[in-house]
Amino acid sequence: MCSRWVVLAFYCLGQLCAGQSLKPQIAAPELATNNPTLTTVALEKPFCMFDSSLYPNKSYVIYLYTMKESASAISSLVTTTNSKPLNSTFQQTSGGKLGPYKAAMFNVPNCASPPKFTDVGDVNKVSDVLKQYLFRVGDDGSCLYDPNFLAVCNPPLTPDTTYRFKYVLVDSTEGIMKDQTLWSDPIKTRRAKLPLKIDTWPGRRSGGMIVITSILSVLVFLLLAGLLASVSSAVMGSEASSAEIKHVSQTIQQSEPRPQLSSE
Repeated sequence: MCSRWVVLAFYCLGQLCAGQSLKPQIAAPELATNNPTLTTVALEKPFCMFDSSLYPNKSYVIYLYTMKESASAISSLVTTTNSKPLNSTFQQTSGGKLGPYKAAMFNVPNCASPPKFTDVGDVNKVSDVLKQYLFRVGDDGSCLYDPNFLAVCNPPLTPDTTYRFKYVLVDSTEGIMKDQTLWSDPIKTRRAKLPLKIDTWPGRRSGGMIVITSILSVLVFLLLAGLLASVSSAVMGSEASSAEIKHVSQTIQQSEPRPQLSSE
């Protein structure tokens, strides 16, 4: 199955190389199950997207920007007037509501040297291979509350919220943008289920049915306990009555005069 995942990944890369996709794409189900989640979205990294913008002896990095779809189009720019990439943070943009924030920074994926097929057979390397192809937005649950955190913060996304994403190629020496993708199609995180609508097992009972069932179970338990107590009391009373009758009978027998034998 792991081999099938990597084959599909190479197929996706081929599509990117063919220029058929110039915006971030949500990861295929075969590459990332349960995607999106309540607070994360797994995206395919920008393999081969920026090859025409790369020059020898230059150093580049990829910035990933995240924005809520509700943000206005005017605030969707990710560079300043002098082509400097924005360093806006999650806090400054209210989690992407006011505009895009920088959610990640990583090296440009090497399209010419992808992970080796021989590594797929090694269970210990499968996770690393997939990490080279995918990036999970919203995967850091502690950076907002860590005063010593200095890297780019990638905090959890908001459930039941639609986001857009953009990759930007940055010349790390000059600190300016060299290329960028379009904004992704809208991608919505999952909605948290209400307690009353949680699909319980067995029988797909609702929350109200669970409460009623619990009450009935307690009543049945009390009824059985009362019945057992009544039976136990009746048995103990019967045993006590039998013992009393036996004691009275023995007393009467002891009090009756015994016939005396005459001696001749």
